[in-house]
Amino acid sequence: MKNNKNLKVAIVMGSQSDYKTMKLAEKVLKNIAINFETKIISAHRTPKRMYDFAISAKKNNFGVIIAGAGGSAHLPGMIAALTTIPVLGVPIESKKLKGLDSILSIAQMPKGVPVGTLAIGEDGAINAALLAAAIIANNNSKVKKKLENWRRSQSRSVKKRPS
Repeated sequence: MKNNKNLKVAIVMGSQSDYKTMKLAEKVLKNIAINFETKIISAHRTPKRMYDFAISAKKNNFGVIIAGAGGSAHLPGMIAALTTIPVLGVPIESKKLKGLDSILSIAQMPKGVPVGTLAIGEDGAINAALLAAAIIANNNSKVKKKLENWRRSQSRSVKKRPS
């Protein structure tokens, strides 16, 4: 990797329809001032695009990859098989099985090819961005400070008493 202090996050998803969920990860990363790139990459429909992205991710200065996928949800695992960069999988809620198929596909990776698996849908996209920020913060004091501020702000937003 070129510069550990300026690592970017990649947000990838299997289809345009996944963007409704994954744009929440963008929002969090913008708030914490982390550079990111967002791409549509289908493990099944654009396998060459997926392969080229994964093998060049380190060279392109990505420090974390957030991969959203629905249905059989192979995208996070296939990317993880091709790179040593941490991959965080976001199961996209599906119509038929409400994302249960997606979460099981991402979580049940064989030993030796880990994928961090987050919650189904919007909560997963937001938490994936926060987890990516925490990983980037290990080598970037500015990101660490912004993440700490975000967490403090979240704590302050919780009322002490119901109203």
